[in-house]
Amino acid sequence: MRTRVTAAALSGLLVLVLAGCTTPGPVEPTPTPAFSSEEEAFAAAEETYRAYVDALNQVDLSDPETFEAVYSWTTGEANANERKSLSQMHADGWVVDGDTAVVGFHPGAIEDGTVDAVVCSDVSEVQVSNAEGQSMVSPNRPSTYALQVAFVASSTATGLSVSTSDAVEDSRCSS
Repeated sequence: MRTRVTAAALSGLLVLVLAGCTTPGPVEPTPTPAFSSEEEAFAAAEETYRAYVDALNQVDLSDPETFEAVYSWTTGEANANERKSLSQMHADGWVVDGDTAVVGFHPGAIEDGTVDAVVCSDVSEVQVSNAEGQSMVSPNRPSTYALQVAFVASSTATGLSVSTSDAVEDSRCSS
């Protein structure tokens, strides 16, 4: 059976591990996505996020080559966080089984070349274990949670990449 890592597992773990430990870096200007309408931009953002989650669901933590597809859908802070977390999970011998499912996509705003949305992820099928086989999942973990995600223009098939992803409270994503 293939070991899989998921967007929800990584994002949730990253939020727990890095909460309060990050400082904002310099803001770099981003190009404005070339879409003919807001609807088109939000459709591209949703397609981008679903492709990113699909890439995460295919990661085998024992094979770092499988990380490349995840990196191709991210940029900036999101890319740096993925590189750090996937590398650390690989080094620590962690195992992630199960897939994350995107169960909601709620468009936000388009401002200064950034497309924002709240994404609802179902992680009920995701299990994370350390090298000793002990679960790393909190017994209080909700089955569904919300992420505030920012997308910026890039050379991906959708024209966007995930630039940031932060856990948020959002009643639209409650289980």
